[in-house]
Amino acid sequence: MANGEIELYFVFMNYDPEYERLQSKRTKKGSYELDVYISNKHDELLAKTFEPGSYSKRLSLVIVDGFAVEITEDQANVLRSAKEVRVVEKNQELA
Repeated sequence: MANGEIELYFVFMNYDPEYERLQSKRTKKGSYELDVYISNKHDELLAKTFEPGSYSKRLSLVIVDGFAVEITEDQANVLRSAKEVRVVEKNQELA
């Protein structure tokens, strides 16, 4: 596949003590705070790494502190080098 082709990637973040603290709260308010924190954290990483409009975040995964984003292979390689990121994997569709 060409480096300029947009594909879906899953990005998993490194350990974050604030994420762990919020995840340990088992209340409705705690769950809401975690959802907002995670979504904003992922949005901020993408905004500081890429130009607006060059990516499309599909969703945040609260249970594993990760997100799905439509980006190019070159952009995936840039994310792999970000200190906040643990793993970047391209989505593999099953036939």
